[in-house]
Amino acid sequence: MDESFTFVDESLYQTVCGISDSKIPMWESRFHVKLIPRGKSLIVQGSAEQVRVALETFAKVEENYKKRPDKTDFSFFDIEYLINHMKEPNLGWPTPGSSDFESKEVSWSPKEKIFVTFKGKPIFPRTENQENYIESLKKNFITIAMGPAGTGKTFLSIATACRMMQTGEVDRLILTRPAVEAGENLGFLPGDLTQKVNPYLRPIYDALHECIGFEKTTEYLQVGKIEIAPIAFMRGRTLAHSFIILDEAQNCTLPQLKMFLTRFGKNSKMAISGDATQIDLAHGKSGLEKTVHTLRGLKGIDTIFFGREDITRHPIVESIVRRFEENESLFQKKV
Repeated sequence: MDESFTFVDESLYQTVCGISDSKIPMWESRFHVKLIPRGKSLIVQGSAEQVRVALETFAKVEENYKKRPDKTDFSFFDIEYLINHMKEPNLGWPTPGSSDFESKEVSWSPKEKIFVTFKGKPIFPRTENQENYIESLKKNFITIAMGPAGTGKTFLSIATACRMMQTGEVDRLILTRPAVEAGENLGFLPGDLTQKVNPYLRPIYDALHECIGFEKTTEYLQVGKIEIAPIAFMRGRTLAHSFIILDEAQNCTLPQLKMFLTRFGKNSKMAISGDATQIDLAHGKSGLEKTVHTLRGLKGIDTIFFGREDITRHPIVESIVRRFEENESLFQKKV
């Protein structure tokens, strides 16, 4: 059976097919059909059921694309997320053509942009959990983000903080993280304290440079509108009218997190992010999961849990995380 699907938007067609039609073999493998690109159309060859499933999927992708405000940033990640996101709770991912897939309406798309960078590029949440995180940052005093690497925890909090600073909702941005190293010793690194700590704050600087640029970041650091320091420097302070971000919180002990949380002052927001699978402290020393459990249910404090489906880095990162999760029991040390 041969059928044809014509995409209304050429940009979407190119995204679906990939550079030099590189995504065509993936679609063929997924749907068990033969795809022949023609202009803005795909000729679909296969059994009647297989062809129907392929056409239905392409129709859902196009319908979702039409209503998105982030068309210029739409990528193959968004297509994969759309298909994988159509599921019923606890029933796993449906196969295109299954009853779960067919019963779902067009899935999630971002409602509004988070921030516009100094280059004029709008930043949108890429997944529903990312959007939930942004909404939580807006309405709660303190938001904790838990999840694997590459889910945008740090970048989204910094983008939100930059917007709030731009609109005058907060006066300054305070960024901190523990000076704990992945298997290295801080004391043996050359330089003074600032030079020792700066390499561990590099991800924060990178996010700031992408959002507001190198010059504005430097200016704000000089006048104190942005402050970047290890968590130990927070002791004894009251952080008012500020957006406070703690990154790599899985490497904080319970006393450190208690100290940090009690720095909270008037008209402030606090974002705490961490990945419980990447702890560099001795076994049992991390206080992040204990803190999440302790604060559960408190009004004004929320926790957002990210999963593999929220990883927006290279697709291989999701595969790596999945493989480690599958083999986690083999690496558990008996205590």
